[in-house]
Amino acid sequence: MLDAHGEMLMEQYYERQTVYLRLAQIASDTLRQALKEQHVTVITLEHRVKTEASLAGKLELKGAKYNTLDNVTDIVGLRVVTFYSADVDKVAAIVNETFSVDWSNSVDKRKLHRLDSFGYNSLHYICRLPKTVINDPDMHLLNELPFELQMRTALQHVWSTLDHDTAYKGDVNIPREYKRQFNRLAGMLELIDDEFSRLRNVLTDYRRQMLALEASGQLNEVDLNSDTFRRYLEAHPFDRLNRRIAGINQAELYPVPMMPFLRVLQKLGFETLGDVNRLIEEHSDDAYRLAVSQLGTTDLDILSENIGLQNLCFVYVLKRGGGPAELCKIYDWLNGYNPENQTIAKKLFEQAQKLSFEVGNKY
Repeated sequence: MLDAHGEMLMEQYYERQTVYLRLAQIASDTLRQALKEQHVTVITLEHRVKTEASLAGKLELKGAKYNTLDNVTDIVGLRVVTFYSADVDKVAAIVNETFSVDWSNSVDKRKLHRLDSFGYNSLHYICRLPKTVINDPDMHLLNELPFELQMRTALQHVWSTLDHDTAYKGDVNIPREYKRQFNRLAGMLELIDDEFSRLRNVLTDYRRQMLALEASGQLNEVDLNSDTFRRYLEAHPFDRLNRRIAGINQAELYPVPMMPFLRVLQKLGFETLGDVNRLIEEHSDDAYRLAVSQLGTTDLDILSENIGLQNLCFVYVLKRGGGPAELCKIYDWLNGYNPENQTIAKKLFEQAQKLSFEVGNKY
């Protein structure tokens, strides 16, 4: 049961309901916009006003601690959940620029653990709306009432939920061995959180390194993967060969996705962009001759933009002694298994045998 002081605080809470609701919405909208402007992606940004039952329970337990309702700093609460721990610090910096932070009541729980302990990590700021955000003379409390803003990673959020729901409800004393198991799990989550952040930094550095190598022309040192191949295609490296082939019948070229050929190139043993570049430099003439044998006796006037790369792959296989079975694999890798692929590959092989490059020799 609430005492007289608690009842007075509850009456004040009822009177301020409209202010609390508006404060929560304005704070949430303002922070969401600030994060968007700084290009910071978060998993969730939630806001809530403490319910009547929740506040009454708090006042019943700790009512004497609060002289006024203003001392209850978490009636309005916001929670931001990020992917990575470094993003928590980014969000915190944006919060500091956007709101007025009460540093004396804010807590960084990440720094509170002993060196031999693990557990709930989160950053809690107590904030107020500055008049640069909202200045409403009819509702001056919007600038005066505090709100709590919690910032944590997804794994920290998971741990917080498990910790609150499973281990420390207070109705039963948890045996020591179970607490130890809980702490071990907390340590594992903390390690995973750190490793995800570390891996993101490693991958970011790798991408920058690959971009620098591409820019400097050192393609032999650039691994062939989806990121590098996509950027390589942006330079249209097969355009010259495509135009030569299209000229056979004065054909029109229409765009098609080229990324499926990444799998073909990798299956053929290409490891770097330098390997792909050499494919173009060393085999374009033969790829053109193969196209002539295919198109010269037809009136096809529409060709897909993958015609050059496709013929380069065919020539590469043929020059290494590949036969119909190896050519059929290329069709299978690109289009999936189809019995017709064998017929098409056999016909292609027969056409290639009439050409000047040496089919069947190791190149």
